[in-house]
Amino acid sequence: MDRFTSITAAEAGAAKTSVVVESFGSTWLFTLARKAWHPKGGKHVSTVGSLPVAPATRYAAEYLRSIFTPGTKAPLHVHSGPEAFFAVSGDTCLETPAGVQTARGPGTSLMIEAGPPMLLMAIGTVPRQGFALILHDADMPPTTLMQAWHPQGLCARQLSSDQAQKPAGN
Repeated sequence: MDRFTSITAAEAGAAKTSVVVESFGSTWLFTLARKAWHPKGGKHVSTVGSLPVAPATRYAAEYLRSIFTPGTKAPLHVHSGPEAFFAVSGDTCLETPAGVQTARGPGTSLMIEAGPPMLLMAIGTVPRQGFALILHDADMPPTTLMQAWHPQGLCARQLSSDQAQKPAGN
């Protein structure tokens, strides 16, 4: 992920596998490439990955932008490819049958492989603004909603702990 001063500058630095996005007050260049690749210009913000993808004839990349207030959660779902998250602000909690992952603060990232059911929740005390990428087999749906799995409430406990530690008056 790289940040640029304008769409024109980002497009000039892009590769064939790049996407230019204006969001959260910045111009972003998202690129699927080997770790050593860097665009011309811009400011490198983060390298998220590598992503564990299964062999496929062709891939599709679905990019998402989200704003979650603390306590907001995505519906229970699974992905047909890995998903990577990047926080512009706020804190993230991801619960799966294997347990919980958290990322706190701007510039943090998380990743989950294809397959396990998941619950994504904003925790902390400030809104979580962020991006996600689902890189999947183009012949499969990127996301499937599900109800068969029941989270243990690990992210809700994180949120309760954060709220209890929040200074009075905030």
